[in-house]
Amino acid sequence: MPFQPSFPPLTVRAVRATPVEVPLNFVLGTSREALRKVPLVLVDVETEEGVTGRGYLFGYLPAAAIAICRLIAEIDALTRGQRLDPPALFERLTRRFALIGVQGIVRMAVAGFDQAAWDAAAIAAGMPLVTFLGGSPRPVLAYNSCGLGLKNNKGALAEEAGQLLARGFGAVKLRLGYPDLAEDIAAVRAVRQRIGSGVRLMVDYNQALTVEEALKRGRALDGEDIYWLEEPIRHDDYAGAAMLARELATPIQLGENFSLPAGMEAALDASACDDVMPDLERIGGVTGWRRAAALAAARNIKMSSHLFPEVSAHLLAVTPTCHYLEYVDWADVLVEEPLVIRDGHAIIPNRPGNGVIWNADAVARHRLD
Repeated sequence: MPFQPSFPPLTVRAVRATPVEVPLNFVLGTSREALRKVPLVLVDVETEEGVTGRGYLFGYLPAAAIAICRLIAEIDALTRGQRLDPPALFERLTRRFALIGVQGIVRMAVAGFDQAAWDAAAIAAGMPLVTFLGGSPRPVLAYNSCGLGLKNNKGALAEEAGQLLARGFGAVKLRLGYPDLAEDIAAVRAVRQRIGSGVRLMVDYNQALTVEEALKRGRALDGEDIYWLEEPIRHDDYAGAAMLARELATPIQLGENFSLPAGMEAALDASACDDVMPDLERIGGVTGWRRAAALAAARNIKMSSHLFPEVSAHLLAVTPTCHYLEYVDWADVLVEEPLVIRDGHAIIPNRPGNGVIWNADAVARHRLD
């Protein structure tokens, strides 16, 4: 049974969402598109007692970010005046949205509220979120997931890989999905030559391949010292992923598209992957993450995170099968104190809540209207 925190007496006064768009320090070229800036939704839960909790979401598209804000306005109306009990409010919102489906941007909006609600509770308790969840601040092993997208110039790709080793990272992630296998292999070898044999190299196809092509490329990559092979095929093709997990030596990694803990459970029941990496906004915020972590622990499956490193570091520190934190620097420009990386580990701040405090000037500068 997961640790059950005692929630301080707080009452929701308002839930606010602010859409922003921030530039990326490294262009993120995936098999789908090249991202140069990303829309985020900043979520604040204000309480009658004067405590404000914070969280944020990745909107993927500016229009989706605006739509998420509209849904959070509905959550504001539904939770205003309610006692701040994040799991109870999570269930209430899930029931409220059941008829339109707790998926997609609905699920994201609920998860954003949940993140900020847990932050408010931890702040009121005077503890870092990790401590409020029954753990203690500790360094969390991370890999650098900034950049390393598809590039025609493999020399430039290798140079970028070298830049990602700053601050002691011992693992980086490379996006694949070039038009043919030879280009995939060339990218892998260019990066490997630059980072050396002692650095772990994860690769991510972002669902680019058919099952047949994934098997072909996966077999070729089995000889390239790849740490894991992420989302090679359509994310919900669990039968196809299970076949790849059986046939390939390289571990199959899934999870960023698991929809709530039930989605993760279905993937595990199908033996669709070797490891899991839930996404905070899709798994259901802190409440959903805790349930997913219990599932992973029961099956002894290593669990990493997807995006949102500031909050995910707290959660991984209390995850029994903690594996890797995915580090991206997207929110650094928006916060007073960015997440610290030291010797390849995320350093959880020893301050109340999840440690996220918005820089008001930066938020105003990047606001998306």
